[in-house]
Amino acid sequence: MNLADCYIMSKDEITAKWENGELTIINDALLPLFLKRVHSVDLWLETRAIDSHRANSRLLKKALRLRERDDISTVLNVNAATITDTYWIKPLDSDLTYDDVRFSDDYFSELALKGTYDSFNNAANHKNSRTPELTNVGSFEKCWKLIDGKWQMYKQANKEEQFSEVFIFKLGKMLGMNMAEYTLGEDCVISKDFTDAGTVIFEPAFTFMGDNEDYEDVIRTLETLCPDAIKDYIQMIFLDTICLNPDRHTANFGLLREPDTGKIIGAAPCFDHNMALVSRGYPKMPSDNDLLINLFNEVIAEHQEFSEFIPEISKETLDEIAASIDLDVDKEYVTKLIFERYRMIIRQ
Repeated sequence: MNLADCYIMSKDEITAKWENGELTIINDALLPLFLKRVHSVDLWLETRAIDSHRANSRLLKKALRLRERDDISTVLNVNAATITDTYWIKPLDSDLTYDDVRFSDDYFSELALKGTYDSFNNAANHKNSRTPELTNVGSFEKCWKLIDGKWQMYKQANKEEQFSEVFIFKLGKMLGMNMAEYTLGEDCVISKDFTDAGTVIFEPAFTFMGDNEDYEDVIRTLETLCPDAIKDYIQMIFLDTICLNPDRHTANFGLLREPDTGKIIGAAPCFDHNMALVSRGYPKMPSDNDLLINLFNEVIAEHQEFSEFIPEISKETLDEIAASIDLDVDKEYVTKLIFERYRMIIRQ
């Protein structure tokens, strides 16, 4: 399926028109931030597609009997709609409404998460259904499940990944940080949709930063877009630093917007910690050449005013959080590791 001329919508409001390969902005206030930066609907659509490298992505497309499986064709099957924002595309001659393209079932969740043959065979019976899995981005096998009318993300995780996700969530929450909630599931972690199905819009940082994740560049951009988000950003990279998360990139943090006005209202909750802590084994105790610690300390040295955002942490608190998670990992080593890293952070 090829991209034809269309409107770029936010709910039932036209934000722009894409015609003959050119973007005409109609309502700049509601326009997706990516399209404010890059005037290409093709590139924007590619960012909204399920990762084609995921094995279950291939099974999903086969069960849906998609003939064309490139990124743009994939998202066009659901009008590029997602769970976490209110954007979608509408052909110029269409009378579709937002209610027509919103998702209302999770028939393909088991296939997207587990990829078993039974889930593949069952999914084939619903091949005409619209599924949010086609726009469920990220490199890990995951799915959206509809529980009591609310969307929840289920993401595959082994024991160490589960511990890392839930421990970091609990630590951040205890410290008063802006955190997305994580709980343990069966061979997975579960996280509530923090946009509440588009009640607010999640704009990943790549929409305004591209691939640039340099701390100083992000801070300068936030100073322009949303100064109130800087505290949450500093606390996020602090948590990443002490909990050994090298995988913070511009697709797993961002901002929230009001869908009716387009106003940026603050930082999105901190999420995605399954490459951190002990998820890839037990890291060594920190040394003076630890990259994450040095990068964070450079920020604090340059912006001493940010040191007030760094919370106090005790070893006893770390032990208490670890003990609350019913998973068999070396909790004493984990809490000692985090506390040693915390002690190496500059605190003016």
